[in-house]
Amino acid sequence: MSNTPAEDSVTTIRNIGPALARAGIRTATELRRIGAETAYTRMIETGTRPHFIGFYVLVMSLQGRPWNDCKGAEKAALRETFDAIVARTRQSGGAHPELERILDRIGTGARR
Repeated sequence: MSNTPAEDSVTTIRNIGPALARAGIRTATELRRIGAETAYTRMIETGTRPHFIGFYVLVMSLQGRPWNDCKGAEKAALRETFDAIVARTRQSGGAHPELERILDRIGTGARR
């Protein structure tokens, strides 16, 4: 059980699920404080497989916007940010490099 008051649970933010708790981010306050980039980096480092849609849903949710509101140049810029996060976690060994290598080899890994 968590000591987090229900009103500050990360799940009070629309479209946010349990992957953040697995990354040690349990409160909406903390998530807002650290932001989407740091939160998503932690998620990858704790075993979440990188996926662009998951990242931009997190960004949109923190802005209070519907997940599918991301389009055009904004979506392209978020893709660049996502790719940079994935590259950094791979370089630091935070993502599972062997698994990522295999997924890339069969064509299902995160875009480089």
